[in-house]
Amino acid sequence: QVQLVESGGGLVQAGGSLRLSCAASRMIFMFNDMGWYRQTPGKQRELVAGITTAGVINYTASAQGRFAISRDSAKNTVFLQMDSVKPEDTAVYYCNTFPTPRLNWGQGTQVTVSS
Repeated sequence: QVQLVESGGGLVQAGGSLRLSCAASRMIFMFNDMGWYRQTPGKQRELVAGITTAGVINYTASAQGRFAISRDSAKNTVFLQMDSVKPEDTAVYYCNTFPTPRLNWGQGTQVTVSS
């Protein structure tokens, strides 16, 4: 059963922007704090940003000041606006519950930043 569907990734030049989307079921979206995570080959998946059902937001140091997480209750979707991207942001991005990922991981969306 597909619970999370990420989209919006692609190839972007350093300094550019991307907007990632994560569509979830209504039940998941309504009752869970949600987060964006990312993973590069050979490394563990890491948290990028999280947003609670009340709209409280947390960013990791790598995302602070450049990324913005938001959620749209009408669309059951969580967004990650990525601005001023850097080559080190290259990764597969996933969404899941926050701060502890408890759902099956989706397929993720690949973000590649060229220098």
